[in-house]
Parts: sequence; structure tokens; C-alpha cells
Amino acid sequence: QMQLVESGGGSVQTGDSLRLSCGASGRTLSHYAVGWFRQAPGQEREFVAGISWSGGSTTYADSVKGRFTISRDDAKNTVYLQMNSPKLEDTAVFYCAARYTIRDVCPSWYDNWGQGTQVTVSS
Repeated sequence: QMQLVESGGGSVQTGDSLRLSCGASGRTLSHYAVGWFRQAPGQEREFVAGISWSGGSTTYADSVKGRFTISRDDAKNTVYLQMNSPKLEDTAVFYCAARYTIRDVCPSWYDNWGQGTQVTVSS
């Protein structure tokens, strides 16, 4: 069973940057696609970014394109979400999720989830 743990959340001001980490234990992330999601208070969880198992394919929500970057370091069994120029509306609990995939694609659903890390953006 894979356990995912998010870290790096906290308070940040608009215009600053923050890097979230998603560490895996129990299993290697090799051949797992990983996605980042977020849930703001009173809203449904939404997709933020995804990366295929090789890192060769990435996808982003329109709201974060050009500001957020997802990357992975399989040697460290970790996936990152670099958040540049965060906006007030980026305030949310951020979750990472993983799914074993044979094809090197970003899947539409995931079956391993972390507990989340809070990101609060202020002006």
C-alpha cells in the first residue's frame, strides 16, 4: 500500500513562491502518474496539475498555467508543485494523488491520496 504525504504548505504572500512536495512511502513512484488537486473552503476538490510516470507528459488547469510547475524526482520518490506568483484564489488544501499506469499518460482518476497540506495566500 502506498502512502502519500504532502509537505511545504503554509502562508505565502501574492507574488512570492512556494514549493509543495509529495513524498511516497510503501512503494516506489516509478510507473505511477501523480496529480495535484486542491479544495478551497465551501468548494469541491479540483484538479491542479498532473505528471505522467516518466515525467514526459504534464497537464495543468487553466487557472494555474504559466504559474505552477509540476515535476518529479523518482530517486527521492517525490513529486513537486512549484507555485510561483500565487493569487488569493489559490488558497486551499492541496492534495497529491497517484495511480499506477502502464501507458505514459496523465490519467483522469487516481486511487492513492494524501491527507493534504494547507496553502494560504495573502496580499
